[in-house]
Amino acid sequence: MTPPTLGTPVPDFTLAATSGLTFRLSDFQEKANVVLYFYPKDSTPGCTTEGQDFRDAYAEFQAADTVVFGISRDSVKSHENFKAKQAFPFELLADVDEIACKLFDVIKLKNMYGKQVLGIERSTFLIDKQGVLRHEWRKVSVKTHVAAVLAAVQALA
Repeated sequence: MTPPTLGTPVPDFTLAATSGLTFRLSDFQEKANVVLYFYPKDSTPGCTTEGQDFRDAYAEFQAADTVVFGISRDSVKSHENFKAKQAFPFELLADVDEIACKLFDVIKLKNMYGKQVLGIERSTFLIDKQGVLRHEWRKVSVKTHVAAVLAAVQALA
């Protein structure tokens, strides 16, 4: 399956989410823009900072009619702990079978302590209310990332 490209609809998919919920992309059509941010691992320094930045800007995303979801290959149980510890106001999606990871082509060969491993390349995608991919950020640098995503969301309004 080829990843969605800018200006094209994103195929529907379903994943287990925190709070006992099931995420289905199509549930948000006509209702809200969707930000999906993929991160490598719960409770690691960069992933914690990125999640905190989305948390701290969450009211601004909501004001721009946008929902935010974090996605990694961690389990729902791991996500629940991470979400509670960081007081995230948004849900985390457990992509243990790499359904969304493969759809968005975010699994890449990375170097970890001198070894080659397959892992999630930090990436974010903005999908509009019609289900169309409007922006994508790959190889994300955590520092200024959330501000850039928020600016893109606000430009959609």
